[in-house]
Amino acid sequence: MTAGTPETKDVVIERTLDAPIALVWQMWTDPEHFKAWYGPMGAAIPVASIDATVGGTRLVCMEMQTPDGTMQMWFTGEHREVVENQRLVYTESMCDPEGNILSPEEMGMPEGHPGITEVVVELREVDGKTKLTLTHVGVPADSPGATGWTMALDKLETHLATS
Repeated sequence: MTAGTPETKDVVIERTLDAPIALVWQMWTDPEHFKAWYGPMGAAIPVASIDATVGGTRLVCMEMQTPDGTMQMWFTGEHREVVENQRLVYTESMCDPEGNILSPEEMGMPEGHPGITEVVVELREVDGKTKLTLTHVGVPADSPGATGWTMALDKLETHLATS
């Protein structure tokens, strides 16, 4: 596993997964699989709507338990590239439950946080396993978002082992 450097200003994580590419692809494009692993440790995904076609939309709800009760974060985006079993590119923005994009300021994010980011998932077969390269453009490599992706990919590995 490698992570981007603060100079790149983007999260970049590589993993070699002990699973065939077709199964790893399903983890990203099938809502039920996505709900099983996405998000940091302790997060639940009660809603995942994924239309994995170019121009298709996504709507995802991440739920966390806090001392003040359940907190929900909603994300929406549009698929820009879909090359089955090879490459998935989609935008990501914070939104309300109806998918209306909210500004970072409305969500309490720090000044300068981008309103729209881009997630690039690249898959390559290597010796019967799948090399996954995840790039989240616009999310700093040293941010909580980077930590969340690392935890999510740990959960992905666990889910793949039972699928």
